[in-house]
Amino acid sequence: MRLRHGRSIAVWLTGACILFALGGYAQDKKDKKEKKDKNAPQEVPEPKRYKVEGGILHEVKVEKLSDTLTREVVVPDSVQNAVDSTALLSAREQRRLRKALLDSTGQRHSAIFRDSMPISRVCAISMVAPGFGQLYNEQYWKIPVAWATLGTSLYFGLQQNKKYKSYKGEYEAMQMRNASQEELNPVQAKMIRHNTYRQLLFAGALASYIYFIGDGAVNYQGYATSVKKATTLSTICPGAGQFYNRSYWKVPIVLGGFATMAYMIDWNNRGYKRFKLAYDLVTDNNDLTVDEFNGRYSADFLRNLRNNYRRNRDLCIILTGAFYLLNIIDAHVDAQLKDYDISDDLAVTVEPTLTNFYSMRQSQSNLVGFSIKFTF
Repeated sequence: MRLRHGRSIAVWLTGACILFALGGYAQDKKDKKEKKDKNAPQEVPEPKRYKVEGGILHEVKVEKLSDTLTREVVVPDSVQNAVDSTALLSAREQRRLRKALLDSTGQRHSAIFRDSMPISRVCAISMVAPGFGQLYNEQYWKIPVAWATLGTSLYFGLQQNKKYKSYKGEYEAMQMRNASQEELNPVQAKMIRHNTYRQLLFAGALASYIYFIGDGAVNYQGYATSVKKATTLSTICPGAGQFYNRSYWKVPIVLGGFATMAYMIDWNNRGYKRFKLAYDLVTDNNDLTVDEFNGRYSADFLRNLRNNYRRNRDLCIILTGAFYLLNIIDAHVDAQLKDYDISDDLAVTVEPTLTNFYSMRQSQSNLVGFSIKFTF
């Protein structure tokens, strides 16, 4: 029994020694292989090479043809690769894919125009050719509406202007021959009526003209910041930039200011024409022509009144120009300020602090006090 147990133990010990020997041999082989791989030279990836062709930077790859021959290959850009990969598509599908790729890269704004235009140039051309902004923005249905509205208003406005001038000439001729007020009233009423129609039609034509230029700027398909759009709209129509910036309370101020200045210009211009005519009648050395004041005022007095009205009219025109520039500046600055990130986390804290204080007697000393900190 003891002999049998001794044989079993010997077999187990022999197997364990064999396993340990095989494990040590495998580990030694693995260590030698790792050491050999570590000492072997590492492959360093070749740096990328680039080449400028036609002002565009292209990547260049080197293909090894043999041990001594190489060839440089220019890698095309992604758009060209995408277009070349669709060579098997139909011509219409290729054009559609090319249009989508150019639209995604921001290089194309309109199907008609090959190059993009800034918003200022689109509006400038629209001033000469109304409807160009709608053509550029591919809103073709608005073009006949723009031309029909503008053309109709101008046509009937010119017709009313012709009638107004006819009655005005007749009224002035009757004044020159000292016609009675009963004779002047019917002609004056017709002149006023046609003048009102003329002004309304011309105002409608001007409003249509400005509206379609502004519509082209608002619906501009290219890249334009809100600052540029607000400035452009305010240049086209006073108050439009403030409306675009959502500063609605400024719009009636701007429009009211321009309406007031227009009234003052018209009032002073009518006064200037009135006293100019009276002065001309007094100084024409013709006893048959009498001014509306029947000679109550001297020529010097009439001349001074004429000059005063003319001076006030010119001053109002200058102030209107300055107000127009102020309207543009306000829209530009307001749009700029809206882009600033103004946080609501504003705080003022008072904390105790310890500071060093220099004096002649004690050199330096520490003082305890309070500090105010602003967080914004």
